[in-house]
Amino acid sequence: MSSTTKIPAENSNTGASSEHSPNVHQLYTDMSMANVSPLWTVLDKMVPPRPNPKAVVTSWPYDAIRPLLMESGKLISAEDAERRVLMLNNPTLGAPYTTDTLYAGLQLILPGETAPAHRHVAFALRFIVEGSRGFTAVEGQKLVMERGDVILTPSWHWHDHGSEGDGPMVWLDGLDLPVFRFLPVNFAENYAESRYPSAPAGDSNLKIPWSTVATVLDADMDRQAHARYHYTLGDGKHLSKTVSAQAERIAPGATTKPVRETVSLIYHVYEGEGYTTLVTPDSDGEQQRVQWKARDTFAIPAWSVVSHTCTSQSRHAYLFAINDRPMVERLGMYRKEEL
Repeated sequence: MSSTTKIPAENSNTGASSEHSPNVHQLYTDMSMANVSPLWTVLDKMVPPRPNPKAVVTSWPYDAIRPLLMESGKLISAEDAERRVLMLNNPTLGAPYTTDTLYAGLQLILPGETAPAHRHVAFALRFIVEGSRGFTAVEGQKLVMERGDVILTPSWHWHDHGSEGDGPMVWLDGLDLPVFRFLPVNFAENYAESRYPSAPAGDSNLKIPWSTVATVLDADMDRQAHARYHYTLGDGKHLSKTVSAQAERIAPGATTKPVRETVSLIYHVYEGEGYTTLVTPDSDGEQQRVQWKARDTFAIPAWSVVSHTCTSQSRHAYLFAINDRPMVERLGMYRKEEL
């Protein structure tokens, strides 16, 4: 049999002196040859005392990322790239992980370009960051993109992207790609033509305009310093079975109450400036701070204590976030604590 198990080192702290005996070492060698291993040497890692995401807090200031995206537009055509995207990689995990369960990337379409039609098993949503008169066509519905809109691409739906505007179109992609690292059933199919037949759509359950979200967030602005909006479909359910989204408003000078949830988040700043204070599960209580302004993006691991502060004294801050709440809830693992 082939060996795929590491033999515990002689100086491993396994809690019993017998672990260091030659007989035990031989036992571990025999286990390795049989493709089995002792749970008792790794039990604390398999069943930890608290959630232990591998992702770390990471930020992508738009001022730093946009020049790279625009240079890519000059050098790499939409046809060559198929999807001209800069993946937002968590440094401890690499692509496709922005958090342990979520992927995000910034995609660019230039005037007159088309990102060719395809479909895939993975669910995708898009939050429009910059530009106007771009479009995503999904299963025949041509959806015009404006800043702050959310466009949905359900699993196995034909879709393509393009721009009929005068400037660059940039949006934040959010997908469940990390899920397919342990459920390896994601695949794609290209359409025979560059465009899937479509016609302009009016109201659609595949598009949530920012104006709809802002109306809810601003409804009680005089009395509420902090408001949250959960994106849902017309039936009140999450945007998908794996990925959904939320938006928040923070009043000038306000700080939100600390909260932690067993969900990971990819925040994008629609408007405003401020900072987010964080305590991650593995930090032993040490705080981190992420400074942000409009169009910046940052990732937060699950079970982090999160509090936002708007530093402007005159303007509200608005944050959009992709989350993995649907899959966490469906698995019965959702927990929330207000601190």
